[in-house]
Amino acid sequence: MVSGMVGKGTALGAALLAPLVVLVPAQTVSAAPSTASTTVTRAESSSPDLTALREALRSALALGAPGAMARVDDNGTVHKVTEGIGDQGTGRAMNANDRFRVGSVSKSFSAVVLLQLVDEGKLNLDASVNTYLPGLLPDDRITVRHLLSHRSGLYDYTNDMFAATVPGFEAVRNRVFSYQELVDLSLAKPRTVQPGAGYSYSNTNFVVAGMLIEKITGRSVTTAYKKRIIKPLKLSGTFYVHPQTAIPGRHIKGYLRPDEAGAPLVDSTEQTVSWGQSAGAVISSAKDLNTFFSALNRGALISDAQLSQMQQWTTVNSTQGYGLGLRRRDLSCGVSVYGHTGTVQGFYTFAFTSADGKRSVTAVANTSNNGSVLNTLPRTLEAVFCGAPAAASARTAGPVEREDIAPDVVRD
Repeated sequence: MVSGMVGKGTALGAALLAPLVVLVPAQTVSAAPSTASTTVTRAESSSPDLTALREALRSALALGAPGAMARVDDNGTVHKVTEGIGDQGTGRAMNANDRFRVGSVSKSFSAVVLLQLVDEGKLNLDASVNTYLPGLLPDDRITVRHLLSHRSGLYDYTNDMFAATVPGFEAVRNRVFSYQELVDLSLAKPRTVQPGAGYSYSNTNFVVAGMLIEKITGRSVTTAYKKRIIKPLKLSGTFYVHPQTAIPGRHIKGYLRPDEAGAPLVDSTEQTVSWGQSAGAVISSAKDLNTFFSALNRGALISDAQLSQMQQWTTVNSTQGYGLGLRRRDLSCGVSVYGHTGTVQGFYTFAFTSADGKRSVTAVANTSNNGSVLNTLPRTLEAVFCGAPAAASARTAGPVEREDIAPDVVRD
């Protein structure tokens, strides 16, 4: 049964999202399966196209995801669209309020903390990493900026760790790594580029970022996230529980697709994510991620000077740039949006906001190791920021997406 109503955000959410469109009276949307729900207020033509958004989520299901959902925060109006199953064990439907593992969206959290430290005069983006972590890296030319923009050349150890998807995951599901162990895995391999030479995505960069956070603050990454981001923004659904394995409260379950065709999905919800830590272990909700990226783009977390630094883009491909822990995606309608993608076993996340932070979307599919599902999620951005025709054309347009773990391993 489909419900139709308007969801209003918290006081903070309302403050973050100023009016952009003129709303007309709410209308109920109907004729959807029992596993689907929509919370929506219709607006003028500048509003998100929720039909196109639902079609994108349904495509994710058709391609192998048990469920998919999206939440749009649009100038104080909330739209929630869900499809399919959030828990295969119980048959519980996908719920846009539930928590999930955000994977590499965690990198934006780590980057914000480091840029706050720059604002406080405790860190220099263009200083050698070895200035703060003496002897850690074999090349004094690698700077903090190189880490945050994926231009260090440090090899991504997850390419080897997860070359075999399920066996790789099961080998580390309950393991607890030190940061140094992860860096050592990277340093055992040659560097991919010379420092500053070009973009080469690597989780190692944000493992070192976590080391910098802990060295400079004298506190854990957990404490830094709580003090500097979670509490100020009142992100009630956001946690960093490493090395604990459970997601607190109501949550979506994640399902990892094996490499073998036809093999059953693996429930990958519980794990330490110690292989990722400050590169990928944050737990959050769609509401909280929309609040976070809206606040970030509005300058509520770092100074204008550091936001400008964060938005100095290195080319990724024809439609994407990477700043400092922040992705820019250029959509077919000429709009650019800002946020991050996330992959962790069992979850794909796209969380992006408009340039002014007034419209944000977080879309999630509860599977991974499925390139077809991953490549349909950009359609959610087209639907929310461009509309139906753009979302439809995005079915075949645009560069192929790569997962944020084992990025050099091609997933069909």
